[in-house]
Amino acid sequence: MTTERKRNLLLGVFIMSLVLANTLGAKITQFPLPDWLAWPFNVIFSPVIFIFNYLLSVTGNQSLSYAFFNTVSVSVGILTVPLMFLVIDIVHEVWGKKMAKEFIYVGIVSMLFMIAITAISVWVPPAARFADQNAAFTTFFGTSIRFAIASILAFYISQMQDIFVFHYLKEKTKGRWYWLRKNISTYLGEFVDSTIFMFVAFYDPAKFPAPVVIKMILPYYIFKILFATIDLPLSYFGVWWVKKSDKALES
Repeated sequence: MTTERKRNLLLGVFIMSLVLANTLGAKITQFPLPDWLAWPFNVIFSPVIFIFNYLLSVTGNQSLSYAFFNTVSVSVGILTVPLMFLVIDIVHEVWGKKMAKEFIYVGIVSMLFMIAITAISVWVPPAARFADQNAAFTTFFGTSIRFAIASILAFYISQMQDIFVFHYLKEKTKGRWYWLRKNISTYLGEFVDSTIFMFVAFYDPAKFPAPVVIKMILPYYIFKILFATIDLPLSYFGVWWVKKSDKALES
């Protein structure tokens, strides 16, 4: 497989992850974890919950439970968000900042097309044999303009921030410590992504004041950094796979 084909494959994975993050996000899953698995995660992520609780305490609101992982409750769309950051980090490491930004621009155009086509699909009248299913179709795919704007803003700003931090750390470390650059840029980028999306999509002084939005951010951010940490071996493998000589792969 040539280097160009590898890049195209990564671009395909990136766009697929972006589309799925927006289409699957409507489903919320909830299930309990056994104590032996929930306890270590609760301990590891207690500093993150502490920071969120501090923010809530400033506004005089109720704190969040430190037993976060006892019962998992999160959107299934979150599964693909760390994958987007993973692809961008691999592309940035191998091809540089310019190519990583090109991936982002392609992603933005893809999102705009997806939103436009989805809106048209919801707007056109259903056939008679589909009339009884149209309400469910409209509910599932009928994304509001506010949600669409929130999604695009969060995606663009967080990905650009991820590229900036990754590039800055790469220069400072002289190309070393990929694991550090990858994790720090991703953790910050995913926090920006979650925060911008939740505030733009939901913030309302009457119905969704800032403390409520902060509580909504926490579960998504925790799972994003969890998945981003777990996929570190995949990131190293991806960089190795792309850099591996074409001749070796074709032999």
